[in-house]
Formats: sequence, structure tokens, C-alpha cells
Amino acid sequence: MSRVTSTPVRLARKRRLMKFAKGYWGARRRQYKVMKETVHRGWQYAYIHRRLRKRDFRRLWILRINAACRARGMMYSRFIAGLNKAGIELNRKALSELAIHDPKAFDQVVEAAQAAA
Repeated sequence: MSRVTSTPVRLARKRRLMKFAKGYWGARRRQYKVMKETVHRGWQYAYIHRRLRKRDFRRLWILRINAACRARGMMYSRFIAGLNKAGIELNRKALSELAIHDPKAFDQVVEAAQAAA
């Protein structure tokens, strides 16, 4: 009767982790213990930053809209309030894209917001 070892399972687990550690430098790629810590920390950062990305983009869109509004002589807060009163339901991402790629259309939106405010 031969003894049962966990070698195949352990190796499979190591290999799975090695795939994620590809491109790491030094011990972070070669030593299992360090590799495991690094990969797990990377997953933690990825989890956290998937949530932060949403906040960062919203801040960026608001900055762009604010700059475009001020160039047209209007404050961001008044612009958003005017859009709400006018019943224009464009999100900040769309407004930011308009301000960058279609300034004439953004001018019309600003005029509508000024008229409603």
C-alpha cells in the first residue's frame, strides 16, 4: 500500500499563483511565501481601486464641466441647478464629453440652464 501525498494539489495551487505573479521582480516571483503575500496584496489594491475609480472619474468630469462653464461665464453649481430646473437629464460623463468634443452643443445646454435658473 502506498501513501497518499498532496503534491499534485499543492503544485497546482502554486502554479495558479505563479500565473498571477508573472512579471513580478525577484523574490516576489520566485519565493512562494513572498509571492503569495504580493499577489494577495495586489488583489486587495485591485478591489479597493475598482471602487475608487468611480469616484476619481466623477471628480474629473466635474472639473471639466466646471472649467467649461466658467469659460462661458457660469458657475458649476448654478449650471447643475439650472439643468435640474430645465428638466435636462444629462449625466456628468455625457456633459464632460459634450464640453470637450462638441462645444456648440454644450453652449446650447449652458444657455438652457441659464434660462431656467
